[in-house]
Amino acid sequence: MKIFGSFCLLAAVCLAPLIAQADDKRIVLIAGKPSHGPGEHEHRAGVLLFQKCLANTPGIKVYVYTNGWPANSDQLDGAATIVIYSDGGEGHPALQDDHLQRLAKLMNQGTGLVCLHYAVEPTMEHGEKEFLDWIGGCFEINRSVNPHWNADFKTFPDHPITRGLKPFNMRDEWYFNMRFRDGMQGVQPILAAFPPPETMQRADGPHEGNPAVREAVKRGEPQTLAWAFERPDGGRGFGFTGGHFHKNWADDNLRKLVLNAILWTAKVEVPPDGVNSVVTPADMAANLDAK
Repeated sequence: MKIFGSFCLLAAVCLAPLIAQADDKRIVLIAGKPSHGPGEHEHRAGVLLFQKCLANTPGIKVYVYTNGWPANSDQLDGAATIVIYSDGGEGHPALQDDHLQRLAKLMNQGTGLVCLHYAVEPTMEHGEKEFLDWIGGCFEINRSVNPHWNADFKTFPDHPITRGLKPFNMRDEWYFNMRFRDGMQGVQPILAAFPPPETMQRADGPHEGNPAVREAVKRGEPQTLAWAFERPDGGRGFGFTGGHFHKNWADDNLRKLVLNAILWTAKVEVPPDGVNSVVTPADMAANLDAK
C-alpha cells in the first residue's frame, strides 16, 4: 500500500506538466511573404519576436507559420486566436483560395483574430464585410489613408489591452480614417491620436488622401489607430494600424500593446502590468528577410 501510494504521488508529479500542456491555449501567428525594403514589413521577424516574448507566458502555446498561409489550413483548428501580420489588399493571405471560409468556421467557434498593419486591409469586394464582423474595423481604399507620421499617445482607456502601458510617441505608417462598424458597436478604441496637417500634403488617391479625410484633419478629430472588438457571439478581435518599421518593436510599450492584445483575443487573462518582455539588439536583428 505504501509503495502504491508513492507510485501514485510520483505519477501525479510526472504527469502534471503533461496535463497543463494539454490545457494550453493554441495561439497561431501567421507571417506574410517578404515585401517592401529592409526593415519594413518584416512579418517573419516580427511574429518570431512575438513568439519569443510570449514564451514564458503560462497557459498558452504559440505556433508560427511564415511565408503566408499555412500549407495545411487544418493547422489553424483549435486556435484560441489567430494573428495575421502580412500585406493586404488582393495579396492578403486570408483572401486567397478558401481561406475566408476557413476563418469563418473558426470565428463561429469563438476564435479570436488579430490583424497587424497592412493585414487590416481586405478589399471592399472580398473580405471587408467579414473583417467588420470579425475585428470591427478595416482599411477601406478611397476612405482610409496611410501617411508616415509621429503619433503621440498620452492617455489610454481602461481595458486589459492597455494594462501596463505608459504614454509614448512613435513614428510609423499609422493608417487612419478607418471603416468601422455602424455606430462603433462593439468597438473600443485603444490607441488614438491627432494627425498633424502634414499628413494631408499628398495628392488624393486610393491610399493617399480624399476630401473627407482632409476635412476631418482640419477639424482636429482624433483618429483611432488600434482598437478592440467584442463580437456578439463572444469572440474577440483586435486591429492595429502601425507595424511598418521593424525597429519599432524594440519599444516596450508598442510591443506590450500587441502582446496584451494577443492574450486578450485568446481569452487569456492579461497580467495586471501587461506582458513584460525584454528584447536585445540581437533579437531585433534576428530572422530579418533577405531583401
